[in-house]
Amino acid sequence: MNAPTAPEPRPEPRPEDRPARLTVGVVGAGRVGPALAASLRLAGHRPVAVSAVSDRSRRRAAELLPGVPVVEPARVLALADLVLLTVPDDALPGLVEGLADTGAVRPGQLLVHTSGRYGVRVLDPVRRAGALPLALHPAMTFTGTPVDVQRLAGCSFGVTAPEELRLAAEALVIEMGGEPEWIAEDARPLYHAALALGANHLVTLVAQSMELLRKAGVAAPDRMLGPLLGAALDNALRSGDAALTGPVARGDAGTVAAHVAELRKHAPGTVAGYLAMARTTADRALAHGLLKPELAEDLLGVLAADSTTAADGPQGAAGPQGDDR
Repeated sequence: MNAPTAPEPRPEPRPEDRPARLTVGVVGAGRVGPALAASLRLAGHRPVAVSAVSDRSRRRAAELLPGVPVVEPARVLALADLVLLTVPDDALPGLVEGLADTGAVRPGQLLVHTSGRYGVRVLDPVRRAGALPLALHPAMTFTGTPVDVQRLAGCSFGVTAPEELRLAAEALVIEMGGEPEWIAEDARPLYHAALALGANHLVTLVAQSMELLRKAGVAAPDRMLGPLLGAALDNALRSGDAALTGPVARGDAGTVAAHVAELRKHAPGTVAGYLAMARTTADRALAHGLLKPELAEDLLGVLAADSTTAADGPQGAAGPQGDDR
């Protein structure tokens, strides 16, 4: 299959579409906010204030935003033209309500949140106070270190904004080195679920795989998995379900049964996840003509039988007892 055609380069924003040089504030010095503010500093904007609570967040702010004072959230709003609200998703609505109630919001002030789950509707309380609302979610995992600023180069951002602010939102993303991708307000939860499914669950699967390889005697599981996972990811991004390989896609029911038996013996906590992913893989391989129907029956029978055993617990014990006790 031919490699996908490289996307056309995005045009640089026109001078009239670029945001003016702005003072930047950060509310919530987690892993994301300081990195974004540092990238905006490289683009010529000026970080002036950050709010941080824990010692770790204060150290992070000091490393990524040296010389920027740590102040209360209301003071951040008083000092900054552009305020990054970089708090956990569940904390965002309460933070927005609180900021609106303090009267700290100024008309014409840009308030940007980085939540993947929410669009701009969550910012309605500050919008009523005259703020300009933007949702800019970087599709990237963050470490809280300076390497994050480098990783923003070419990173896609899920952008949601009122139509009149769309150009300004996209220009800010481009200035941070990112690639803006427009996400409709009502599509934000689905967009975020897709990213969590791919990225967060990948970390869990890779960590489990490394643990199992260590138990099997592999001294450097990361070195073994690196080329394999790199190739699998590249093939999946290029070809989707057509890239499926392995015993499930081939219909090797005996091999899958042996896998489950070994996992039940050495790592019972991984069995449920293996079975769930195997069933999903089998369904997709069958739907795309990779798994022969005559082999699928035996395979799905193995998965169904092991699923029942997993639900009942080892040796028929009720619940997660037996070997797990």
